[in-house]
Amino acid sequence: MSKLSRRKFIFTTGATALTTAILHGCAQGGGNQTTTENTTPENAPVISPEDAPEVTGAKLGFIALTDAAPLIIAKEKGFYAKYGMPDVEVIKQASWGTTRDNLVLGSASGGIDGAHILTPMPYLISMGTVTDGKPTPMYILARLNVNGQGIMLGNNYKDLKVGLDTSPLKEAFTKVTDPKVAMTFPGGTHDCWIRYWLAAGGLEPGKDVSTIVVPPAQMVANVKVNAMESFCVGEPWPLQTVNQGVGYQAITTGQLWKDHPEKAFGMRKDWVDANPKAAKALLMAVLEAQQWCDKPENKEEMCQIVSKREWFKVPFEDIIDRSKGIYNYGNGDPTFEDTELMQKYWTDNASYPYKSHDLWFLTENIRWGYIPADTDTKKIVDEVNREDLWREAATALGVPESEIPTSPSRGVETFFDGITFDPENPQAYLDSLKIKTIKA
Repeated sequence: MSKLSRRKFIFTTGATALTTAILHGCAQGGGNQTTTENTTPENAPVISPEDAPEVTGAKLGFIALTDAAPLIIAKEKGFYAKYGMPDVEVIKQASWGTTRDNLVLGSASGGIDGAHILTPMPYLISMGTVTDGKPTPMYILARLNVNGQGIMLGNNYKDLKVGLDTSPLKEAFTKVTDPKVAMTFPGGTHDCWIRYWLAAGGLEPGKDVSTIVVPPAQMVANVKVNAMESFCVGEPWPLQTVNQGVGYQAITTGQLWKDHPEKAFGMRKDWVDANPKAAKALLMAVLEAQQWCDKPENKEEMCQIVSKREWFKVPFEDIIDRSKGIYNYGNGDPTFEDTELMQKYWTDNASYPYKSHDLWFLTENIRWGYIPADTDTKKIVDEVNREDLWREAATALGVPESEIPTSPSRGVETFFDGITFDPENPQAYLDSLKIKTIKA
C-alpha cells in the first residue's frame, strides 16, 4: 500500500462530495475518448468542503512521449477525480508548436489550460520569445521526469559507433550535402541536448550541421528516408527506431547529464491564479501519479495503458524496455540494464522543479542566441517556477520531509565532459564553453 493510501483524509458526505462522486462516474479521458476511471473506495473523493476546487475540470495537453505518463495515469486511475477534479481532459497534441498555440489560446478560446511540456517552453512563452513577441504568462508547477531521452543516428553512421564522443561526425558530415540533425522545438530540451552533445565534440550547430524541427512522432519516419543524420527525442521513439532497424542509439541523455531535468507540468498563470484550489488538486493528482509510475510493479501496466490507441497508439514492445532501464542501442553492443539512466518520475526528487535547473535551460538558451544575453534569468525563474505550490501540494499529500528538497537549488551540476554549471555563477559556465552563439 502506498504512503498516499495510508494517509487518513477527511471524507465529506455533503453536497460537494456527492456532486464530485456523480461527476466522477461521467469523466472523460484521452481527448474525445471515454475512459473508465478506477472507482475503488481508495480513489473516492478525499476533499473537505473548504478545500473543494473552484472548478471540476481543466484541459491539459500531452505529446505521445513516455514522460507524459503521469498526466495520463492520473486520468486512468481516477486521481484527478479523487481530489475533486473529475472533468479533467487530457488531450493529445500534434507537436510542441501545437501545444504552444493551444496554451496561448487557453481553454476559453478552444485551447488548453496546461500541459506536459518541454521545461524551457513556459519561459519562452512567458517572455513572448516563441509567440511573436506577445507574452502569455505561464507557471511551472512540477517537473514530470528526469532522464529518458535518446540521441539517435541513422544507419549510415553505424560503423562509426559514435557515443558520447561526437568528434568522428565532423569529418563524416563533410561528406554530406547540407547535413541535418533534428530536435523537437527550438530552445527546448531536445535542442539543448543535441547541441551540447555536438558542441562537446567540436561541431558547431548552424555551421557544421543544420538543425531542423520534427515532431516527436515523425522522427522514425524521417530517419527512415534519410531526411536527417541524427535526432534527439523522448521515448518511445528511440526504442522504436532500434526495433524497426532504421537507426541506432548513440546515448541516452542520462549519460550526458545524470538525472537531468526534462519535461514539466506547466499551466497558464491566469488559470492558476483564478483557481488556486483547483491547481493544488491537479498537482496532488499528478504527484500521486508520479509515485505510482515509479513503482517497479506498475511499470508493465503503465506501458500497457499509454500504448493504447487513445493515448500513444504505439506497440507495448516499443515502450516497456526503456521504462525498466533495459537498453539495446542497436549498434551491435550487448544489451545492458541501468535503472539509474531510465526515466524517473518521483525517485531522487524527480518531481520537484528545482529553480537551478530552470536557470541552466535559460543560460543554454542564451548560449545559442535564442534569448538576449542581458536577460534577467533569475527574475523570470522566480516568476515562472512555482516550487512553493509543489511544496504545498506535497505537504497536503503527506509526503515525508525526507522527500521534499530543502533548497530550490540542486547545487553545482557536472556534465559528461567535465564542464560544470554553478547556478550561483551562470556567467562562468558560459565563459567556459568554446562553442556558442551568444547574441546581445
